[in-house]
Amino acid sequence: MPMMPSERGRWMAVDWGERRIGLALSDPTGTIASPAGVVQRRAGKRPPIAELVRRAESLEARGIVMGLPLDGEGEDTPRATECRRVAAELARRTRLPVALLDERYTTAAAMRAIHEMGGSRRGREGDVDALAATVLLQQALRMQRLDAIEPDAPATVDEESGDATA
Repeated sequence: MPMMPSERGRWMAVDWGERRIGLALSDPTGTIASPAGVVQRRAGKRPPIAELVRRAESLEARGIVMGLPLDGEGEDTPRATECRRVAAELARRTRLPVALLDERYTTAAAMRAIHEMGGSRRGREGDVDALAATVLLQQALRMQRLDAIEPDAPATVDEESGDATA
């Protein structure tokens, strides 16, 4: 399993949500994460993977960090299974290293930051999602090692447990 690039560069983070997908991007040195907008999801439509690929290309990302929404015990949720499939597809389509990182509490940290700045969440859900992606990416940038998905590894589902693997 390859690891995220040891040399620094722009990384893109993806905070996968039901209605919106928050994005963040690091600076060229791979040191500081900043919000990079949101991608809207439409109910009943396929996941907007092509749009994420376009964003990664236009932002000149060298790797992608995707949040993995685990439950309180660290187990997969139905959305985590979806995220594993999307991450494998992003790796296949972009040929970039894609890493999954536990995203528990990133939204809470983003909402706390907005509240501490005197802001309100009302009408700012997209800001919260992009800021949650920023929290996720900043966490990833501090890590010494981050395993990435093999671009050619298909996403599979364990028939017994229902868990997706890449």
